[in-house]
Amino acid sequence: MSSPRTVSLLPPSHPVTGRAPERPPEVRGAVSRWTGSLLRVPLLPKLVAADLVVNLFTFVAIRDVPAHLSEEVFVGALVLTMLLNGALVWWALLPLRVLESTAERVSEGDLAARVPQTWFVDRNIARIGRTLNVLLNHLMADRERVRHLASQVISAGDQERAHIGRELHDSTAQSLSALEMLVTASLRETAPGPLHERLCVMREIVVETLSEVRTLSHNVHPRVLDDLGLASALESLGRRTVDGSGIPVHVATDMRAAVPQPVASVLYRVAQEALRNAVRHAGAREVQVTLTVDDRWARLEVRDDGTGFDVAGAESAAGGMGLFLMRERIALVDGKFEIDGHASPGTRVRATVRVAA
Repeated sequence: MSSPRTVSLLPPSHPVTGRAPERPPEVRGAVSRWTGSLLRVPLLPKLVAADLVVNLFTFVAIRDVPAHLSEEVFVGALVLTMLLNGALVWWALLPLRVLESTAERVSEGDLAARVPQTWFVDRNIARIGRTLNVLLNHLMADRERVRHLASQVISAGDQERAHIGRELHDSTAQSLSALEMLVTASLRETAPGPLHERLCVMREIVVETLSEVRTLSHNVHPRVLDDLGLASALESLGRRTVDGSGIPVHVATDMRAAVPQPVASVLYRVAQEALRNAVRHAGAREVQVTLTVDDRWARLEVRDDGTGFDVAGAESAAGGMGLFLMRERIALVDGKFEIDGHASPGTRVRATVRVAA
């Protein structure tokens, strides 16, 4: 047995509610599609239709007004036509401003900018906006593929350098250490004389070669970067720079998040090259290395108090490969690289890389 129900039949404008009932969804959808299709008509048909309507209205009005008012009707029709044409042109060109704004954002590096699709835009201009959005989508997809490939290239290069570094440390260096022990033992068993002097020279050569091999092994790929992370690797780099040059290097790190291996490798190479330039070319008396990592960004800054240099001239010179490689490494991980050769005084190198989406 069905429960009783009450159905109220109200006229379109019932005094209780004071408003007409809502249209069914399919009716509202049809009206919306019809209105949108009408507003998306190209500009020229809109102008022709508006002028035709005004002319027809003027023709009808002239037949019903006295002759002495016909001039006023013509002037009013002309003014109305100009206003309608101006409004339609202004309306149709509004999306062009949006296109211009989007293009400016893209030129500034915001590849996530897109042309919004509005319901009143001219269909031809809307087609341009959709085409631009498709191009930007393809560009973003290609950029993501390039970043992925760049990450693989960096990882492969690091793995190869790590392999070479391990071979130098575990094989060549161990062999030289054994040779040093044999020469040292031979020195103890040899009486003073020409042979003893030659063994002393041989021992010095072996010790220097062993030191160079160990330094080369660390420069090729620091084991501490894989074992302890970027902060410890930068501290080790600072200590080795102090030992090799005598220039004080202050390393400050603030690690609030982990750094992916490709990003850590790139930032370490940038710091390594910046320190090398400060020691060899800048005549610096002190160097400051600062690393800050949060949930989204890793920021590295290397600053010295040296003489500074002309960045543009150094990059255009034939020997300016160090700056070029630093820029390219940062670009591979979609980072931002800045260098100021006149940092009052000295040089400031900054690298900013996103570590999380």
